[in-house]
Amino acid sequence: MLPSGSRLHTSEEFSAVVRSGRRSASGGLVVHLLLDPAGTSAGRASRVGFVVSGKVGNAVVRHRITRRLRVLVRPLLTDLPSGSELVVRALPAAAAASSAELGRDLRSAAASALRKARAAGSSRTTARVGGAG
Repeated sequence: MLPSGSRLHTSEEFSAVVRSGRRSASGGLVVHLLLDPAGTSAGRASRVGFVVSGKVGNAVVRHRITRRLRVLVRPLLTDLPSGSELVVRALPAAAAASSAELGRDLRSAAASALRKARAAGSSRTTARVGGAG
């Protein structure tokens, strides 16, 4: 189990990350990453939430995937910038994937989403600076 401070809790939190975050997919997973949504990352831990729908499988399969993802995402949270929020959505292909494949997919998708988020953040800063002068 992840500590309460490291989890997304409400549907509004999930929706905000999915709506405003950068999306990236790899294999059986899609991740949405939102860097420091509040604008004040000082001392805030990164948070994660999981979405595993009924299309993935029955309750046993869904819970198994969530447990496997929880173990894989724990070290990833320390690598993300503080204050980041991450939603990991499992696709039906995740049910047949091994833990090693899920780990590769998770790292790949998260790295891609992080690159996209940083690129979008720097272009916004450049646009503001360029527009002001």
